[in-house]
Amino acid sequence: MLAKVYPLREMNDETLEKIQTKIAFLERAATELSDVVFRQHKEIQALEAKLKAVMERLSGAQSDESPRPPEQERPPHY
Repeated sequence: MLAKVYPLREMNDETLEKIQTKIAFLERAATELSDVVFRQHKEIQALEAKLKAVMERLSGAQSDESPRPPEQERPPHY
């Protein structure tokens, strides 16, 4: 593919330097993106754990709640 874009007879130091610069930029971008994905993965895991704990608390609170007799019913808030 490089031969089509940069024929070998025309590839000089400047062309080679441009290619190397682009490769270095792409390697850096790939590393940065990998770091972002890793941090997001850790954050998602923490959020999933928190969500699970909240769901368990909510489930426990709902199962503990039994219907109240009318004299113990809380009045509505206006």
